[in-house]
Amino acid sequence: MSDQQWMYRALELARLGLGNVSPNPMVGCVIVKDDKIIGEGYHQQYGGPHAEVNAVKEVKDQTLLTESTVYVTLEPCAHFGKTPPCADLLVKHQVKRVVICNDDPNPLVAGQGIQRLRDAGIEVEVGLLKEEGRALNRRFFTAFEKKRPYVILKWAQTVDGFVARENYDSKWISNAYSRQLVHKWRAEEDAILVGTNTARYDNPSLTTRNWKGKDPVRLFIDRTLDLNKGLHLLDGSVPTYCFTEGQGENRPNLTFIQQEEMTPEAILAAISELKIQSLIVEGGSKLLNSFLESGLWDEARVFIAPHSFAKGIAAPLISGELLSETDVLQDRLLIYKNY
Repeated sequence: MSDQQWMYRALELARLGLGNVSPNPMVGCVIVKDDKIIGEGYHQQYGGPHAEVNAVKEVKDQTLLTESTVYVTLEPCAHFGKTPPCADLLVKHQVKRVVICNDDPNPLVAGQGIQRLRDAGIEVEVGLLKEEGRALNRRFFTAFEKKRPYVILKWAQTVDGFVARENYDSKWISNAYSRQLVHKWRAEEDAILVGTNTARYDNPSLTTRNWKGKDPVRLFIDRTLDLNKGLHLLDGSVPTYCFTEGQGENRPNLTFIQQEEMTPEAILAAISELKIQSLIVEGGSKLLNSFLESGLWDEARVFIAPHSFAKGIAAPLISGELLSETDVLQDRLLIYKNY
C-alpha cells in the first residue's frame, strides 16, 4: 500500500463527519505500521474528540506508535479549544512520521501544528492529495479564505424553464425522491435561506423531516415584517433568523436581524457573524438571481422535471461549469460549479 492509498482511506473516514462537525472541519486519521492499519478514526461530532485522538485510542499496543506513520487529512491542531492540541498528543507518543493532506487556514493553527511536530523530531510531509482535501473541506476553507459561507444554490424547474406558476404555486415540480434528496442536503449544511415570496406562498418548514439528521438554521427575508404570523418559519421549532428593515421582537428560536441592505454581500456578512460556514439558498427566483448576478455562489443544484407550465415565473439563468448530470427517477439533477 502507498502513502496515497492510506490518505484516501483517511479522506473516506473524514467524510463520515459531514453535517455533524461544523464549524470544525471534517478530519480523518489512519495510523499504519508495517503496512497494516493499527488505528483509525475521524472527528465525529463538534465538541467531541478529534480524529487523531480517536485513532490513537484504537491502537491496542501504544508502544507501536513510535514506529508508525500517521496519515491525517488536516494539520493537527496546536491550540486548546474544546479539546487539547492534537499535535501535542502525537508528540507525546513520539510517532515516527506524520503525513498531512492540508495545512489548516485557521489562524489559531496555521502551521503551528506542523512546526510543533517537526520541533519534536517527527518527520512531517504536507500536501498529499491536497486538492481532494480542499474539495472535502470546501466549506471550511471558504469560511476562512473568503470570509463568507460556502453558498449552494438550489431550485427545481419545469422542462420549459419555470420555477412556479404566475400565482407563485410551485408544488410539486420535482418528484418525491428528489425532495427527499433535498432533505438529505439540508442535514449536511449549516443553514438555509429563502426570500419573502417563497416564505409567503410556499409556507416551507425548511426542516429535514424526510431524512434522519439535524435541521439547518432557517433564514428568511421579510423587509417590512408583514408576513403571516402563522407561517411554519415562525413556529419556533428550529433556530430561525429573519432579515428585516424593521424592528422585530425576538423570541425563543426566532431572532430578527436589522439590515439596511438585502444584497447578497450584506446577507452573507451577517450570516458569517453567526459562525455559519455553509448555506443553501432555496429560492425564490429573485433571490437566486441576485446571488448569481453577484457571483457570490460556489455550487448550484438544479432539478429539471418533466412537466410544462407554458407560462409562469422564469427559472434563474445560470452560467457555470457543469460538473455532473444525474437521473433522479424522471427528474434530471444538474450540478454546477462557479467558474
